[in-house]
Amino acid sequence: MFKSILVVCTGNICRSPMAEALLRRELKASGIVVGSAGTGALVGWPADAQALAVASDHGLDISAHRARQASADLLGASDLILTLDESHSRWLHQRHPQLRGRVHKLLKWQNDADVEDPFQRPRAAFEQAWADCEQGVADWVKRLS
Repeated sequence: MFKSILVVCTGNICRSPMAEALLRRELKASGIVVGSAGTGALVGWPADAQALAVASDHGLDISAHRARQASADLLGASDLILTLDESHSRWLHQRHPQLRGRVHKLLKWQNDADVEDPFQRPRAAFEQAWADCEQGVADWVKRLS
């Protein structure tokens, strides 16, 4: 049984905060601790305004989110690490080979697809990222339950 899940993207202000919020909502009763971080985090930044708006439109508040770096300590304390695209998986495997077996893509059951980065793109890109995160979270929750 997993006790902690970390969702990893690049800046930790768009995709991973949205996926984190979705996972938290779906796994609330399980007691699993869910967090997020970035491979090149904009440390201390809040979630992107578009991500905030999309999450809010779907009933989730991510206004308290602050970006943090995917540090060795944070990664080491995570039982399952879900990446948003292949570059994040590569980054983790290159810098932290001991994590092999714990690193998987959020869209593992969608042909290992990537959740495209919506940063500085139109609202539609954030909506697509949200939909992709919802699908990935649903697939993982089925397997974690």
